Amino acid sequence: MKAWVVRTPGPIDGGPLELVERAVPEAGPHEVRVRVHVCGVCRTDLHLAEGDLRPHGHDTVPGHEIVGVVDAMGEHAHRFEPGQRIGIAWLRRTCGVCRFCRRGDENLCVDPRFTGWDADGGYAQYAVVDERYAYALPEQFGDDEAAPLLCAGIIGYRALRRAELPPGGNLGLYGFGGSAHLAAQVAMAEGAAVYVMTRSAAARQLATDLGAAWVGDTFDPPPVPLDAAVTFAPAGEIVPAALEALDRGGTLAIAGIHLSDIPGLRYDEDLFQERQVRSVTANTRHDGEEFLRIAARIGIRVETHPYDLDQADAALRDLAHDRFTGAAVLHMPPD
Repeated sequence: MKAWVVRTPGPIDGGPLELVERAVPEAGPHEVRVRVHVCGVCRTDLHLAEGDLRPHGHDTVPGHEIVGVVDAMGEHAHRFEPGQRIGIAWLRRTCGVCRFCRRGDENLCVDPRFTGWDADGGYAQYAVVDERYAYALPEQFGDDEAAPLLCAGIIGYRALRRAELPPGGNLGLYGFGGSAHLAAQVAMAEGAAVYVMTRSAAARQLATDLGAAWVGDTFDPPPVPLDAAVTFAPAGEIVPAALEALDRGGTLAIAGIHLSDIPGLRYDEDLFQERQVRSVTANTRHDGEEFLRIAARIGIRVETHPYDLDQADAALRDLAHDRFTGAAVLHMPPD
């Protein structure tokens, strides 16, 4: 099968990925093998390719927004049927016994595994996964639409919940790519007014089209105090600006797995009056199931841009340079 691997992490313009031929993987106990139809392109894949995330293995296949059909089933696998369409996401295993898993916070597991980081992901024609960590997908979403829901959607949803937006509140979103444009729609469906700050003119137009109350450039102050905010751009210098925009008691959630250094904060101006900052670490399977139900119920709109598998490196370059809005997706070739 064709697969992309992270050969030598470095700047994406330098070509850290390589297209190779790999043996088709076999499904082990409790696993299913998926014939990949579409894989979303996530900023985490870019961080892995460029070395912001230290590779956990040599020649890892990135990609963790995988949509395909069950092609083979390992021993003890019985949750899905052959030919059924399913999704593979970022979280692929937890220990189940640590104190965090036992209390329901499996996203904080002390011994987790992640798709496209600890194990090969979806920039390939086939992938395997423990069926207990796969998702049944709402029928109303096509493959292209479903793929970004599996990370951009789920993580954006968890970030939204971590921000503790009050009912009918004012929400600020910093950056407006694949994740933010989905989280914004959930917030608006729940009655929030959404204020978008992003450097991309095309993303500002998308935010307007989706119903944002106001859009501006990254460091433009919103016209009203924010009850909550989420930063999606991996730039630490945005954090003080977002905190400054918060009203008393407001919460800022940082959605990314990687963030550049945050400049010094002023306690009296940035954090006093019970403003707070929260990180977002992976997600639970409950988050994923809940978000997919909400996405189906509200008819969430997913903005996608297709690439062939052979263009995966180009898709990551375009992501790095903000050459599209919404989310990129890779289409797999036939065998």
